[in-house]
Amino acid sequence: MEIQLWREILDPYVLAVDELVVKFNHVIDEYRKMGDYSPIEQVNGRVKTISSILEKSQKKNIPLDNIEEEIEDIAGIRIICQFVEDINKVVEIIRKRTDMDIKSEKDYITNMKSSGYRSYHLIVYYNVETLTGTKRIQAEIQIRTLAMNFWATIEHSLQYKYKHNMPEHIRSRLSGAANAIIALDAEMSQIRGEIMDAQNSFKIKANTVSDILTNIQNLYKVANKREVIKIQDEFYKIYETGDLEQLERFSKELDVISEGYRAQSLR
Repeated sequence: MEIQLWREILDPYVLAVDELVVKFNHVIDEYRKMGDYSPIEQVNGRVKTISSILEKSQKKNIPLDNIEEEIEDIAGIRIICQFVEDINKVVEIIRKRTDMDIKSEKDYITNMKSSGYRSYHLIVYYNVETLTGTKRIQAEIQIRTLAMNFWATIEHSLQYKYKHNMPEHIRSRLSGAANAIIALDAEMSQIRGEIMDAQNSFKIKANTVSDILTNIQNLYKVANKREVIKIQDEFYKIYETGDLEQLERFSKELDVISEGYRAQSLR
């Protein structure tokens, strides 16, 4: 097949990956704008290289004319979660979407592979708009925790190095590492509430500080410089205490001061 034809085949998959990454990142943004915890921590995507497609087609005896029908993961999306519990939530989010149709699901978390691999896989149909019209393509969505992803990345690298003929002593160590990952995910689930509270407090503090600094910056334009420096010094003192309640109270007081100056400027 000519290189130009490969590009024509793969371009819609590049478009699909770009669109899906944007859409799932938007899900993260929606949760955070509402002040809620997002079950999606991060998203990335890739389109299989021509060499990977050729390798898979040879391994599975797939004619080149049939690769788009029989190779389901030319477009790949990976969704990373913090906790195992988040994975089912993400699956439900995808099931409810109307811009993609689920073709199949494989739960390698409940039914772990013999190698120790754990992840949740969905094959979806997704439409992209091209110059020649709508093209319906397949994409694989993998959903896993940070810990699962670390293990899978290492395992993939070793499989590539040993051409799927990994020495037994390395396979044994990987299996032991997989068990450690299971224990780690279970431990994180036990303290999930504490972790989420800590992360939520961090976000609230960051947003509060951002609001305060924006107000102080705006006050420099309309208020007496000496007064603003006094406000700024007070902010630094409160910030050093690390007391979130004091920061929030100071932010509200600063909002009132800023509103007063805005009202004056409109007279």
